[in-house]
Amino acid sequence: MHKVYTHVERIAGNVVTVRATDVSYRELAQIETRYGTSLAQVIRLEGGRVDLQVFAGGRGISTDAKVRFLRHTMQVPFSESLLGRVFTGSGAPRDRGPSIHENLIPIGGPSVNPARRIIPRRMVRTGIPMIDVFNTLVESQKLPVFSVAGEPYNPLLARIALQAEVDIIILGGMGLKHDDYLFFRDLLEEQGALSRSVLFIHTAADPTVECLLAPDISLAVAEQFALQGKRVLVLLTDMTNFADALKEIAITMEQIPSNRGYPGDLYSQLAARYEKAVDFDTAGSITILAVTTMPGDDVTHPVPDNTGYITEGQFYLRNGRIEPFGSLSRLKQLVNSRTREDHRGIMNTMVQLYAAFKETLEKQSMGFRMSAWDSKLLKYGERFEREMMDLSVNIPLEKALDLGWRILADCFDPEETGLPTKLTQKFWPKRADAGAAA
Repeated sequence: MHKVYTHVERIAGNVVTVRATDVSYRELAQIETRYGTSLAQVIRLEGGRVDLQVFAGGRGISTDAKVRFLRHTMQVPFSESLLGRVFTGSGAPRDRGPSIHENLIPIGGPSVNPARRIIPRRMVRTGIPMIDVFNTLVESQKLPVFSVAGEPYNPLLARIALQAEVDIIILGGMGLKHDDYLFFRDLLEEQGALSRSVLFIHTAADPTVECLLAPDISLAVAEQFALQGKRVLVLLTDMTNFADALKEIAITMEQIPSNRGYPGDLYSQLAARYEKAVDFDTAGSITILAVTTMPGDDVTHPVPDNTGYITEGQFYLRNGRIEPFGSLSRLKQLVNSRTREDHRGIMNTMVQLYAAFKETLEKQSMGFRMSAWDSKLLKYGERFEREMMDLSVNIPLEKALDLGWRILADCFDPEETGLPTKLTQKFWPKRADAGAAA
């Protein structure tokens, strides 16, 4: 029999406070008012005072509301029937499908014991040359996509969801516009990828607490699929909205703010989610790709700044492209030596030449006379941007490497590229091929 508390001491926004005993952190509670019943979660314990975040918001709650603690943390059902479904940030059906109640699992648990992990060793193919060739996504990696408002980061995640060579896609949306939610759902359904996907979507109109639950639920379900031997890719958007929800609740609870008003445990909160990425020794894997929008394109903002210390590199999305400068997959060297022998050579050479192209553009803008070498770089840079950097390009890794060779052959002589002779002798296209490609 659960004890019922009938006096609410304080109501501040979506946070209510009661005096209770024998309560644990993150425990669920049921709050009954004259307007109905709502779930809440314990977010702070201080002496005998218990702060609860109300899922449906604090509207309608009075001081005589009845509070009953449920003796368990937030749980989510898990089964194969989750595939193809769309849920809210708290796990309730959003697609008007039936509720699932079997096999409840807790969310927000600890990260996997390092003894159960293995060193990452397999790439995740996406069909996007700027990822596959230049900053390979590695299974069990945790990578953010640093971007700003207005960039096509959600379309980029959708393309990866459609094309990534994994078994399961789990999308955790936080603070999405309704149009963005419909874009994800409709595109995955039209392209036949919804059948291998599970969507947990918190929109900007939903309660703040669901924004905090969405990544935890997504990662809890991902972990269960991974334990069944599945290769799972978790896509999260947008972690800045998640951090803003943390800040909102911290302000409501009158916590002492840290940098720019964010709570002092922001790093730990972000790390608790990112560290769920894992490659199990005897099972599957979890790979995490998460959008982090940077207010004012400021990488020193607390959210991207803390994220950079946790993750294994980052993708910079600017002007509709993944920038080769600044973007970094720190684990790519674990896999790109085993893809094709020319992978590293093409990767390094094309980026070096693109950097020289950028310098030539600066010289051109200042009115310097262009040399024959500058003309070659201008031709190369234009083709590199159009044929490889454009996010609409969709080709397998091997064809992307072949395309790189054709671009180089069309713009330079072999000795001008700095590539090893043994590679140019084997992969350099014949002049007729290069001319045809041009």
